[in-house]
Amino acid sequence: MQITFLGNGDSLGTPRVYCDCAVCSEARTTGANRRLRCSVWIELEGEKPLLLDCGPDWRGQMERIGIRAVDQALITHAHFDHIGGLTEWADACRWREVTADLYAPMEVLEEISQRFPWVSSRLQLKSNDEGMNYGDWRIDPWKVNHGKNGFSYAYRFEHVLDGRTWAYCSDSIQLTEEQKAPLYGVNLLVLGTSFAEEPYPMETRSVYDLKEGIRLAEEVRAENVLFTHLSHDIDVRRDYGLPAHMRLAQAGMKITV
Repeated sequence: MQITFLGNGDSLGTPRVYCDCAVCSEARTTGANRRLRCSVWIELEGEKPLLLDCGPDWRGQMERIGIRAVDQALITHAHFDHIGGLTEWADACRWREVTADLYAPMEVLEEISQRFPWVSSRLQLKSNDEGMNYGDWRIDPWKVNHGKNGFSYAYRFEHVLDGRTWAYCSDSIQLTEEQKAPLYGVNLLVLGTSFAEEPYPMETRSVYDLKEGIRLAEEVRAENVLFTHLSHDIDVRRDYGLPAHMRLAQAGMKITV
């Protein structure tokens, strides 16, 4: 299974339109810190590729990797930075006179239907509360705390033959022990961490910071870790002293599990 990072930014991306901080200024010039909203492209031999989240940067992300058609996607939750591209995707399906499959837990699908009622004419909304199969991989969602923003879902991928595992948990904070359980021992953990060290009160926050993410990854003993959902607080030119098996995700990065 090959995973391509299409975007690794938080809800506003980097640069933020209103901001002239050093990171946003660098993103506008040399562009090392330029970040689109979080999304990944999953490819598996013998299967149609699978998009994971479809934010407002969807069109640009598809152009960047040269993809003209998306046949199926997973959604983590119904916040705009994760579903803002659904209307464009559905419209692309309309022009192609096809339908595509959109998988998410039922409560996420219901919220999508309320926000974008017409997309179901081209995107077949399919509940995956009980999990789903993708080739020789099993994909299971589970609900996680998203702080002041309510809830999100994470996904665990497990190869049914050899037990390889990886998890995608882009929007979470203060996971309970039950919510941490699917992360234990995964070969790869993709975890959202917006700030290096977030200074705001916990009741106002919605995503782990980098220091907390490192501690969580160490606690669950993930073999390899990629941090995504990065805000303009993260400067890729800095050395954050990450352990050797942990890295910041970058757009275009390809990982094989």
